[in-house]
Amino acid sequence: MLGGQKKIGRNISFRSKDQSRCPVCNHTFTREQLLTGGGRLIAGDLSVELRRGYNESRKFGRVIPLIYPVVVCPQCLFSSFQNDFNTVDAGALDGLKRTTMNRRTGIEKIIGPIDYNEDRHLVHGAASYLLAIDCYQHRGVDVAPTPKKAICSMRAAWLFGDMNDEFPSMGFDKIRDFMYLKAVQYYRPVLEIMSRGTEPHDQFTSLLGPDTDKNWGFDGVIYLNGYLTYKYIDAITKDQAKQIKYLDEAKRYLGKLYGMGKSSKSKPSIIIDLSKDLYDEINGKLQLLTGQGEAVS
Repeated sequence: MLGGQKKIGRNISFRSKDQSRCPVCNHTFTREQLLTGGGRLIAGDLSVELRRGYNESRKFGRVIPLIYPVVVCPQCLFSSFQNDFNTVDAGALDGLKRTTMNRRTGIEKIIGPIDYNEDRHLVHGAASYLLAIDCYQHRGVDVAPTPKKAICSMRAAWLFGDMNDEFPSMGFDKIRDFMYLKAVQYYRPVLEIMSRGTEPHDQFTSLLGPDTDKNWGFDGVIYLNGYLTYKYIDAITKDQAKQIKYLDEAKRYLGKLYGMGKSSKSKPSIIIDLSKDLYDEINGKLQLLTGQGEAVS
């Protein structure tokens, strides 16, 4: 399997003492979890996509927190966030059992053979989000699958971008770009879900991230929907009228987000500043599309 996260003779993770049992195939395994203290995580800059960068530690090497949150059964590759792992209902169970071989062959076509009994590397992390998206396709609304697929798509795009940096010319840039488009597809419905409660909020609000260091919550969803819509509008639709509609909707949400521009503990200045900058960029794009000096308001 491809390499990944560097280790320099010191532990960056541990195996849980409690055994996990897969609800799909009954296989038992120990879950690997990240150790965070002792200088393992040296926070860097926050990107415009709300991803936290981490500087490499001389003691521990490169540590990537994103590769651990998804629980993956090493035998059947059933994957989900921890809170959903043991709550598979009968309706979902049949579909997850039937698609076991598809999960294995599908992921191996993308990254080659993979073994989740091993300590995780970058490749394990990237693959885990693809597997989780596939598994959440079979889950009911009780676990709020749509927001989780949105988060998984965004994180997969980031990690496949990392893989492309580490292993260029292997086609991971194509997977990265595809996952960004999947994130676009899922983030738009999340706005409606959060407004109307069509999927239970308590099942996903703690996971909205989009990264693991800070949960930007609904503000992050609004911002990322606007960012992804703006960045990928030509891939979303070639219809100019629809482009104007989607961009104007994103602009309206962003306007409400940054409001009067006052920061607070719950709404730090960075999200306000990013939203204002994005609002201005979308406004400029709308002016070009509408051919007007003033964009749609």
